[in-house]
Amino acid sequence: MPYEWTTPDGPDAPKAELHLWPYRSLLRRDFVIFISLTAALVLVPLLAVIGTPVLWGILPFILLMLGGVWWGLSRSYRDGEIVEELRLWPERIELDRHDRKGGHRSWSANPHWVQVRMRQDGPVPNYVTLKGEGREVEIGAFLSEEERAALHDDLSGRLARLSAMQSNVP
Repeated sequence: MPYEWTTPDGPDAPKAELHLWPYRSLLRRDFVIFISLTAALVLVPLLAVIGTPVLWGILPFILLMLGGVWWGLSRSYRDGEIVEELRLWPERIELDRHDRKGGHRSWSANPHWVQVRMRQDGPVPNYVTLKGEGREVEIGAFLSEEERAALHDDLSGRLARLSAMQSNVP
């Protein structure tokens, strides 16, 4: 699952912290292996035309194809460099989103009044939002449909437990 809960230590640390990121099916190490194997498999048929003018006619197209695959995979990898961090305190909830181009957006509210919603009419199925302090913000829009449903249940449970803890404190 491309998100994890942690419990930071420290006097001012949040009770829980959630980190979300897009799923990556191809790690950097696997990226290099894939490009290397693709290049090797494409260049094997060229062994038959080494030393002939045909090699120079085919080689630019093969290099263009390898460059296109490299560029496409690199672009896909860069586009997935999004991180969302949700921190829960008994009196405050904060959501920070860091985009790949250096963009940063923040939202905070009182967790007692925050509503976790899962909408079907959003831009993606099972669109999860947090509503509080007069704003509704999305969370985990890059997750799969099943992961967003699990995130909704997980967040709802955590906020309910946090609210119960807060109401039990004298």
